[in-house]
Amino acid sequence: MKPWLHVVGIGEDGLQGLSPATRAVVEAAEVIVGGERHHDLARNPGARRITWPSPFDTLTEKLTSLRGRRVVVLTSGDPLWYSAGAKLGQLFAPDEITYHPHVGAFQLAAARLGWSMADVETLTVHGRPIEQMIAFIQPDQKLLILTTGAETPRQIARFLTERGFGQSRMVVLANMGGPKEARFEGVAECWKTEVPPFNTLAVECIAAPDAALLPRVPGLADDLFHHDGTMTKQEVRAVTVAKLMPMRGALLWDVGCGFGSVAIEWMRAARYARAIGIEPRADRRAIAAENALALGVPGLRMIDGKAPAALAGLPAPDAIFIGGGLSSGTFAACWKALRPLGRLVANAVTIESEAVLVALHRRHGGNLVRIGTSRLEPLGKMHGWHPLRPVVQWSQIKR
Repeated sequence: MKPWLHVVGIGEDGLQGLSPATRAVVEAAEVIVGGERHHDLARNPGARRITWPSPFDTLTEKLTSLRGRRVVVLTSGDPLWYSAGAKLGQLFAPDEITYHPHVGAFQLAAARLGWSMADVETLTVHGRPIEQMIAFIQPDQKLLILTTGAETPRQIARFLTERGFGQSRMVVLANMGGPKEARFEGVAECWKTEVPPFNTLAVECIAAPDAALLPRVPGLADDLFHHDGTMTKQEVRAVTVAKLMPMRGALLWDVGCGFGSVAIEWMRAARYARAIGIEPRADRRAIAAENALALGVPGLRMIDGKAPAALAGLPAPDAIFIGGGLSSGTFAACWKALRPLGRLVANAVTIESEAVLVALHRRHGGNLVRIGTSRLEPLGKMHGWHPLRPVVQWSQIKR
């Protein structure tokens, strides 16, 4: 099939910033789809104009009805980098679409600042929870962020300041490449600058001596989570998440989620990793959601219920952690739902649960380990080792 749908990236310089071939495609279009700003940048009196619908998913039906006509969809910058092009690529066959990339906001911002793109974290909070950028706050890290609007830089400045990164340098770049291009600079702890709503934020993270260190590898300190003491402890959690093997976009079921520590660490460890926590207690679900928000993974989904009944109808997972409610029935339901090459990890602290894991090991193989940890604590005027409750852990990969 000859491509009929052209996805065109456009900048603040409008049609004149396009290559001659791409400009000819826009000028020959019968239908042009885009936001009001896009239509202002690319005027074509002969084309029918369609504004982005809300919700966006309704665009599929409109575009499908136009199949075979000369259709142009306008996006900002690179259509396949945090833009509509990726979504359209999922809806239509590759031979129906031609992409026309343009220099995007990230490349322009890096050029304005002299930053190497290879050394920068790029992310978007445009139309998404702003809290997700918290997971990227690291000493000496450079961030380029597509924002939601004029208030976003102020909100991010607050996140930085609350975590001991108040001296971080912030630069807001607006309308890059156009006649109204503007630049605003400051530091996070005193940021009060009013900026245009359509902007890109650059952050150079600078940590104070007492800044909170939140690495993305598993093993966050226990006191970073709200809990009642029954949470999976730091040392065991690090081992658990490592065996779950977080991967980009992968889905975890956290069965008996409790306060969410394992699911949260899983989501922080890999880009776009997802997690569903199954937890019957409402108070724990609420605290897990608060922990997820504070630690930069607001997408944690919580389910009210007990396994195995609560597992019915959930999307197939790439990994499963059973931290509570372990039984042969729960394991059977989890193992059946787990995708090929999926990882299952189960922890036990009681003799009864340990017996279930021993039986699973005999039947399915895998790795069975006993994790014992001691922490140094005051002992009168001296110090001594205080043993934590040992954890028996079984793990297996589904082949």
